[in-house]
Amino acid sequence: MIISCANEKGGSGKTSTTALLGWELASLGYKVLLVDCDPQSNLTDLMIKTKSQENTEITIDPSLFALLINNRNLKDGIIDIKDNLSLLPVASDMNLFSRWLDKQDLSEKEKVTYLKNALNNLKDDYDFIFLDVSPTMSLTNDNVFMACDWLVIMLQTQQRSLLGAKSFLEYLQTNLINTFDSKVDILGILPVLTKGQSKIDNSILKTAITDFGEGNMFNNVITAMERVKRYDLTGITEDHKNVWDKATHSVYTAVAKELINRLGVDNK
Repeated sequence: MIISCANEKGGSGKTSTTALLGWELASLGYKVLLVDCDPQSNLTDLMIKTKSQENTEITIDPSLFALLINNRNLKDGIIDIKDNLSLLPVASDMNLFSRWLDKQDLSEKEKVTYLKNALNNLKDDYDFIFLDVSPTMSLTNDNVFMACDWLVIMLQTQQRSLLGAKSFLEYLQTNLINTFDSKVDILGILPVLTKGQSKIDNSILKTAITDFGEGNMFNNVITAMERVKRYDLTGITEDHKNVWDKATHSVYTAVAKELINRLGVDNK
């Protein structure tokens, strides 16, 4: 299954959630591929730092963009991060992907499904493929969402994030589902609490339940944690003797298990 954690507003925790959901699912025994489609390469940086803890020298060659424009097998760019978890990294040249697609002699449908077609030969190798995207609406992101089976809508408990989630869902329906017959579906709305259980958090959650329906909300929520910010500097760590590592992984493991249940996937 191909999944993306998305919201058109930045700072909603999509990249860290993508990385840590992939990590926990791999730890549960599922074979996972993370594909970074964001030219800012935050997911790539995080996972390279994680792999570098093994004192392993890593070279990104070829990048995702180079593979796509040269019609190469995407398997040629995959880097193994740990057991069951791999990365297809991106570089800043991914900024050129939309411009390159626009210049190709392709129909509009062929342009928005270019990435989907390139990913086809990877689907049988993994239980889950996660695509990370920038918080913008673009031809590159259209390619990502057209490739996905499911989307997890990230909802930071701020008014702008709530509005962004609504706007994003409208965009999907109008521009991809209605226009290009996308089969993507929403797996659920995943709340990211800004300050724990503050009045603002609870107010936004209450509004979201009213707007989207209680059944469409993940039961588990993510609270903004300093440990996750630290991972941006150090890479992901999993020291079972460290209380902060244990607490962080516990939260994302719970979300990963709920994701599995929502998908109706067999437990490993």
